[in-house]
Amino acid sequence: MRDTETWDVADTDTWDEGPDEAADTDTWDVTDADTWDDAADETAPIEQVRDDPPAGERWRTVVRTIGELLVTAGVIVLLFVVYELFVTDLLNGQRQNDLNQQVHQQWSRKTPSSSSARPQVPGDAFAVLHIPRLGEDYQRVVVEGTSHAALKDGPGHYSDSARPGEMGNLAIAGHRTTYGSPFRDLDLVRPGDPIVVETADSWFVYRVLGDPATGDFDTDPSGIKGLEIVTPEDVQVINPVPDAAAGTPPTHAYLTLTTCHPRFSAAQRLIVHAELDGTPIAKADMPDGPPALTEG
Repeated sequence: MRDTETWDVADTDTWDEGPDEAADTDTWDVTDADTWDDAADETAPIEQVRDDPPAGERWRTVVRTIGELLVTAGVIVLLFVVYELFVTDLLNGQRQNDLNQQVHQQWSRKTPSSSSARPQVPGDAFAVLHIPRLGEDYQRVVVEGTSHAALKDGPGHYSDSARPGEMGNLAIAGHRTTYGSPFRDLDLVRPGDPIVVETADSWFVYRVLGDPATGDFDTDPSGIKGLEIVTPEDVQVINPVPDAAAGTPPTHAYLTLTTCHPRFSAAQRLIVHAELDGTPIAKADMPDGPPALTEG
């Protein structure tokens, strides 16, 4: 019996394989992320692709960005064109209505003589322009000055030119497009057409120069063309005698209308010349205007 005690397999201090096997597992611990983290190794190339996209993808991004900028710029330009061509016309229409009411109210309170100093009225308006050829109800309040701000309100009087009915050249500028486009269809006038200027107490009837029988603008006895196309530098068209030297003394009362030509361009100027027909007509005699208002 004593021999059996020597080989007692219950002696766990010598034969206990449990602890040895557990210890061995420390050597093959699969939780060692530095050696066995396959997930980290597999995701590394994906992160590298995101940081350094292919050249083709970069160019697509650049082209897409440029395209978006061009579209945005195009929309802005389109909105600007719509504003210039349509919105300014609407704003000017309201402004002209206001000026028309103001100037006639002012005139109804005063009866200045046509030979007196230029009336001072709200908005620097001093006359109303009627062109029957452009419509039976065509009328535009003429304001003093030809600055950009003045022409936004309506046709503008060249400040150094004659007053209505005076010897010399009454010169008026106006937009052909935008801000009400008062002279948009100015090229439709014909020789002999009336252009009526209304002031506080008088009507002045001017007639476009040329031959009414033939429609030729170039054959007026005065030698002045009824309609001409010039460059912006040809300022002699608004001289006291149109197209004559600046110092030439006037012997007639002329009217000159100037606007841009062609439409949507300022490369040239469309010029219409007219001459006073007869004497001023007093509003006291014809409060509703002369018969010329119904011509055209």
